[in-house]
Amino acid sequence: MDTKKLRQKILDLAIRGKLVPQDPNDEPASVLLERIKAEKERLIKEGKIKRSKKTTKTSDTPHYENVPFEVPKGWVWTTLPELCTIPITDGTHKTPTYTDKEHGVPFISSKDVTSQRINWNNIKYITRELHEELHKRIAPQKNDILLAKNGTTGVAAIVEDTRVFDIYVTLAVIRPSQNICPQYLYQVINSNFCKEQFNSRLTGIGLPNLHLVDIKKTMIPLPPISEQKRIVTEIERWFVWIEQIRQSKTDLQDVIKQTKSKILDLAIHGKLVPQDPSDEPASELLKHINPKAEITCDNAHYQNLPFNIPSKWIWTTLGQIGKWQSGSTPNRLNKDYYGGNIPWLKTGDLNDGYITHISENITEKALNETPVKLNPKGCVLIAMYGATIGKIGMLTYPATTNQACCACDVLHGIEKEYLFYFLLSYREKFIKLGSGGAQPNISKEKIINTYIPIPPHSEQKRIVATIHKIFAKLDTITESL
Repeated sequence: MDTKKLRQKILDLAIRGKLVPQDPNDEPASVLLERIKAEKERLIKEGKIKRSKKTTKTSDTPHYENVPFEVPKGWVWTTLPELCTIPITDGTHKTPTYTDKEHGVPFISSKDVTSQRINWNNIKYITRELHEELHKRIAPQKNDILLAKNGTTGVAAIVEDTRVFDIYVTLAVIRPSQNICPQYLYQVINSNFCKEQFNSRLTGIGLPNLHLVDIKKTMIPLPPISEQKRIVTEIERWFVWIEQIRQSKTDLQDVIKQTKSKILDLAIHGKLVPQDPSDEPASELLKHINPKAEITCDNAHYQNLPFNIPSKWIWTTLGQIGKWQSGSTPNRLNKDYYGGNIPWLKTGDLNDGYITHISENITEKALNETPVKLNPKGCVLIAMYGATIGKIGMLTYPATTNQACCACDVLHGIEKEYLFYFLLSYREKFIKLGSGGAQPNISKEKIINTYIPIPPHSEQKRIVATIHKIFAKLDTITESL
C-alpha cells in the first residue's frame, strides 16, 4: 500500500467536498468571504496593513469560468490572497551572516521545510541585530503557513508555536485570516491540486523557482468555516490511521530485510538445505576446476577460519574460484572514447541484483587504447570504494566497468549465484575492511584474499534454488505493502 498516495486521496476527497457530509445549516462560504473582506478593510483603516492590488473575482457557482472542478453548494472558489490577512511575501533576499545558537535567532529556509513540517534540528542562526532588521519585513507567527518557493518547491509547513525566528527568500509566508481555519488551508496547499498549480508556473533552469506573483494566482476551494473544521478533524483521523499503516509497513520491511539476511547466513553456514552424502566433496570440485588452487581445509578444525562448515565443504579464498579484475575510466577529455555501443558500468549502476541497464557506453577505440576490460555475461561485480562500497550485481550481458568496481568471471563448477549471495551476506564485513577515511576502499587484494566456504556443486545448486524460492515469496510480500 502506497501511504503517500493514500494521503493525497484523502486530501483530494476533502477539497472536493466528499470527505465529510455538508450541513445545510452551515453559513455559506460566500458570507465568510464577505466577512474576511470586512476584516481587511478594518485593518486598512487602522493602518495595520496596506491595501493590496485588486484580487481575482470569486464565485459560488461551479459553472464560473476557469473553475477547476465543481464544489458543493455553500462552497466558493477564491484565490489564495483573498484568504490572507496580509499580502503574501517572502523572507530576506540577502544571504545573512550566521552566528552560533547561543547568541543567535533561528533562521530557516526551504531546506528546513521538507516533509510538511518545520525541521528545527539543523537550522542556522543569525545575530539579534540582523533579526531586528528582518522582522520589519516579515515576522512569522503561529498559524502562518510557510511555502517553499524553491528547493522543496510547493511544500508547505504550518507554524505550530510562538517561537521567534526569521526566514530566507526561499520561503513565502501565507497568513490566513482569523476567519479561516489555518489547518484547512495548510492541507489544501499540500494537496496535489495545489502542487499541480505550482508546478505549472515554475520558472528557471536547474533550480526551478516559484515566484510570489504566481503563488498569488493559486485557486482555493473554500467550504463554510464549520465544514472546514470538520474536514480537518476527519483528515487528522485518517492520517493517524495511515501513519500506523506506514509504520507497520516499515516494521514489516525491516523484518523482511532481517529475514533475508538470516537466510543468507544459514546458507553460507551449510544450514539452509540438507547435505547429501552422495555429493562429490568440494575439495574434489576445486581440484577439477583449479588444479593449482590451495585448498585451505577440508574440515572445520583449522584455526583462524571464520566458522565451522559441513564435512564435505571446504574453505578457500575468493581468488581461487574465479578471475578477478577491476576496470578503468577512459580519459573524459577524449570524446572518441564515449558514446559507443559498449556498456561501461559505474558503481552507481549496481543494484544488488541482475544488471539489466547501464547508463553509459564507451567505444571500441576506448576498449583498444585504454586499460578498460570487457567482462563476460554472468560476471559478479562488487563496488570497492565510495558511498556504494560493498554493493554488488551480476551482468546479464558483457560490459566494462570503472576502476571502483571489481568483476569476477567465476570458474565452471562454482555457481555464479552462490558467489553473488555470499558477497551479499558479507557486505558489512567488506565495509569494515575498508580503509582510507574519507574514501574507504576494499582493494582487489583484500577481496581475493577473503575466505569463502564452498559446498559441493550439487549443494550449491540446492542452496541457490532455495534462496530464490524464499526471496521470491518475501519480495511478493514487499510488493503488496
